[in-house]
Amino acid sequence: MVWLDGLDMHVVNILSASFRENHDDAEQPVTRAEGTSFTEAGCNLLPLDYKPKSQTSPLFNYPYRVSREALYRLSLSRDPDPHHGFKMVYINPVTGGAAMPTMTTATQLLPRSFSTEVYKSTAGTVFSVIEGAGSAVIGDLRFEFGPKDHFVVPSWVPFTLTASEDSVLFSYSDRSIQEKLDLFQEMRGNA
Repeated sequence: MVWLDGLDMHVVNILSASFRENHDDAEQPVTRAEGTSFTEAGCNLLPLDYKPKSQTSPLFNYPYRVSREALYRLSLSRDPDPHHGFKMVYINPVTGGAAMPTMTTATQLLPRSFSTEVYKSTAGTVFSVIEGAGSAVIGDLRFEFGPKDHFVVPSWVPFTLTASEDSVLFSYSDRSIQEKLDLFQEMRGNA
């Protein structure tokens, strides 16, 4: 198991919007049955009277087996994007937007021997390798990667990814908040 925290705390702190409340009891009481969020919003259906309380997805868990199957099926139905392979973003099933309003989370499949074309964007991105192996060229530096490895692509640094075997990567970035603020930029290829 790998535990990786990706936090938006710096943006929240810059906005002076950090907030918490202490609970009076040692444990917060369970008020909803396990699986309720998935029942209400995880099957492409919503209860008639559903009222979202937040822009954040009501789903807390996006099972890997489901994501992996979606990537596999996507790879059967289209050609890979030249800059990302087969890449899918996690969404809030209620709004269709990002699962979190301040962060973009994604998973991607790079087939064996696939190399991406040069890509850069203003979104600083953290990658976590779930399966497979390959290499990342970030700026002028080359790194080999394998399962449980992590690497970061800073904002506006060109990079390529090459898979020596079928590889699945998870990533998160600040793209979502940049898009909301009309700040996001990308460049595909050497320009």
